[in-house]
Amino acid sequence: MRKNIKITAAAAATAALAFGLTACGTDSDPASKSDTGAKADTSKALVVAASPTPHADILNFVKENLAEKAGLKLEVKEFTDYVLPNTATETGQVDVNFFQHQPYLDDFNTKKNTHLVSVGTVHLEPLGLYSKKVKDLGDIKSGQTIAVPNDTTNEGRALQLLAANGLITLKDGVGTSAKLSDITDKKGLKFKELEAATVPRALNDVDAAVINGNYAIEAKLKPSTDALALEKADDNPYANILAVKKGNEQDARVQKLVKLLHSDEVKKFIEDSYQGSVIPAFGSAAKS
Repeated sequence: MRKNIKITAAAAATAALAFGLTACGTDSDPASKSDTGAKADTSKALVVAASPTPHADILNFVKENLAEKAGLKLEVKEFTDYVLPNTATETGQVDVNFFQHQPYLDDFNTKKNTHLVSVGTVHLEPLGLYSKKVKDLGDIKSGQTIAVPNDTTNEGRALQLLAANGLITLKDGVGTSAKLSDITDKKGLKFKELEAATVPRALNDVDAAVINGNYAIEAKLKPSTDALALEKADDNPYANILAVKKGNEQDARVQKLVKLLHSDEVKKFIEDSYQGSVIPAFGSAAKS
């Protein structure tokens, strides 16, 4: 039986307030007052914040099949947004999080003055373009509307996907930080910027939408077969990572979790469960 904790809107608001109050008194050395890292109490459960799918599913596989034998107590808390897992990790409400890629983490650290670092990559969720109104890329015409995630890194990633498939033209050299203002030829298309988690719910209201892999899966979409266009896995910097507050990288519990997530058993679980919609990508965090 799973013993997950799903963060409610009320709890989220409380966490956000706690972060705001804590951030005001942050020490200049984020790890200086921490009793974690290599000195962490390994008898305590490692608390991990994760998106429900596939992150929490993968963690629960580890919890139910591998953790006990490895001497690791694991507690999984599910979050349904892309902000609170990081703020909760920064303030110590959780020990580690699993929901994001390195470019997103870098951007978040810069904007929120957080001090989070990756301890390794686990998998890739290819970003895809989906539609309930057209069945082929060639059916997307001038005047139609495409929804895209509104956070910096995922919007840039979405625009690069559209550009790679000939739906828009971008300025030279804008890379993954592309914005709507960097489009030099919209080809008559309109765009709707939405918080990433809400994009799947907009599919009925727009002609097409660029959706993150985890949210696509939650919406019962199968990226490998349902997407009109899908990111390529080769040399992709968007592998999802485990992240901790700087100074906690050597926590023995974190190192055990990394080892278990990089195991053959987890590789097989990902491949069997997601059949190409989620791809194992074990290793060190990609540099953005």
